[in-house]
Amino acid sequence: MSTAERTEAAQDGRLGRGVPLAFGIDIGGSGIKGAPVDLTSGELTAERVRIPTPSPSTPAAVAATVAELVAGFDLPADVPLGLTFPAPIKHGKVSFIANLHQSWTGVDVPALMSEATGRPVIAVNDADAAGVAEVAFGAARGVPGVVLVTTLGTGIGSALVVDGVLVPNTELGHLEIDGEDAERRASSAVKEREGLGWEEWAARLQRFYETVEMLFSPDLIVVGGGVSKKHDKFLPLLRTRAPIVAAALRNSAGIVGAARLAAAGHR
Repeated sequence: MSTAERTEAAQDGRLGRGVPLAFGIDIGGSGIKGAPVDLTSGELTAERVRIPTPSPSTPAAVAATVAELVAGFDLPADVPLGLTFPAPIKHGKVSFIANLHQSWTGVDVPALMSEATGRPVIAVNDADAAGVAEVAFGAARGVPGVVLVTTLGTGIGSALVVDGVLVPNTELGHLEIDGEDAERRASSAVKEREGLGWEEWAARLQRFYETVEMLFSPDLIVVGGGVSKKHDKFLPLLRTRAPIVAAALRNSAGIVGAARLAAAGHR
């Protein structure tokens, strides 16, 4: 089936028949992206749609944008909906928030989004969703034991998966290392802001990864985020006991992971 045919099929609901499907949404500070996902392969079954995150990014405004995004796909009623959120999510509620409006703190995200879309919704931290996707379909597929997935971007996100089971909300980018919040020294945003070369930035990453490796003894470390497209520039400079590899799913990881968790009924 061609991309155009897949898009048409998803829009008229035909992919809901015979294909195990869930819909994933990735909420970010600048954009809200979504697409239906084939749960057997982890592939998007239609072109991803992106709508700019509203400003101010209040709960009501973001919920309305999510509803608009979902309404653009004629999804069968039984297709589950999962979304990522750029904050820790505990029992559905936002613990604290950095990259969206501060009024999100304490909000029950699944309840809000269910009301907006008229569908059952699960919500998960964005890095956790990426980790689930990489373990199920990406660079960590088939790897037993402890897998640590990190996302390098505005901050440093983390997901810890043990024998396929997610340990949620690890937030390892906020570890204090050498007296400073780790992501304030080693995120890819810091690299750009301070004009760091690859070797200088890799030295900062080395300190982060050697610390988390000491704490968790992972069997595999997966590095994602937009900068992972240039993994050949910095991953070979890092020295870890566990293999350290680039993420495979790139910008689709959050959507795919959220869809998979929605199908599993994750809470």
